[in-house]
Amino acid sequence: MIIAGEASGDLHAAALMQEYLKIDQSAKFYGVGGDNMIKAGLVHSYHINSMAFLGFAEIIKHLPFIRKVRKVLIELIKKEGIKTVILVDYPGFNLNFAKAVKNLNIKIIYYISPQIWAWGEGRISKIKKLVDLMLVLFPFEEEFYLKHNVNAVFVGHPLLDRINKYNFIDEELFYDKFNLDKNKKILLVLPGSRHQEIEKILPETLKAAKQICNKYNLQTVVACSSNIEENIFDDFDLNEVTLIKGHTYELLKYSSFGIIKSGTSTLEAALFELPFVVVYKTNILTYRLGKALIKINSIALANIVAGKKVVTELIQHDVNSNIIVSMVSEYLEDVNKINNLKNELKQLKNRLGNLGASEKAARLVFETINEN
Repeated sequence: MIIAGEASGDLHAAALMQEYLKIDQSAKFYGVGGDNMIKAGLVHSYHINSMAFLGFAEIIKHLPFIRKVRKVLIELIKKEGIKTVILVDYPGFNLNFAKAVKNLNIKIIYYISPQIWAWGEGRISKIKKLVDLMLVLFPFEEEFYLKHNVNAVFVGHPLLDRINKYNFIDEELFYDKFNLDKNKKILLVLPGSRHQEIEKILPETLKAAKQICNKYNLQTVVACSSNIEENIFDDFDLNEVTLIKGHTYELLKYSSFGIIKSGTSTLEAALFELPFVVVYKTNILTYRLGKALIKINSIALANIVAGKKVVTELIQHDVNSNIIVSMVSEYLEDVNKINNLKNELKQLKNRLGNLGASEKAARLVFETINEN
């Protein structure tokens, strides 16, 4: 069984599945995932679109459904005689699910660690009891877990493979395909892959982007994640804006600057060496609880991996059009500042290991499943 709960987890889990099936073609995957995992062969009980809860308040509201999902998956484990569960990120659901199935004599492999280094070390004892193998994407995570006697292996980041294998549309053809103005550079807005995120983040970022584009003769492009429907954007004023679905990597490659929601996308932008600022806004209750619990100074993965503030973070009340315009303008009016940021992003890329993360992870999963 394999369980992912969001768009980035779906991508990484699908890559893991594809590599695993090269080792063991008879393997069957059941569980929860998105379109990429389904395409890779997942027999899904639920789609990630039905699992996209964000924050404490939203999870509480959906508790009856979450319990139902857990019950259905446990019944599936018993029915199919499943002996291994691979949990991909999504700790709110996955750690509780691990606890629920551990007494069924199940091997539990966690791929893409919960960010317990951000939430404090309280969860580490729970992970030690529940997880047989922790596969991590960052070197500092391996160090953290080994220090706490958790069986952890750094496999590298699968984004490196994904970008390396990606078949890019030529820049000129890309501009033609989406009727973009070839005389204007692109200001990219990446508002997230969940409806809740978009509702919170897009209004102010869109307002700011339009002002920035008028000021610096740019064009605004909003990236629509491939796992959501474009009609989500119907409630927003997209006048003078181009909405593009499913071509995030071309946009990261061909844009000149980005306003990007905190998450995996900040790491992707860093890998493309795209200068950007980070934005994040959530439910006020979720924000206050998170602020009280989170033990690190940054929320952007790019900054966490770098170990310092490389990119500007605009959080909650700072997701304000005037503040965004001011911060982005500082970069667009200072070539040295842009170049320094690009150099920092280049160094960050070198911290993510080598190609072959999914292949290495699949091999370790196979070895763990087949060990006595």
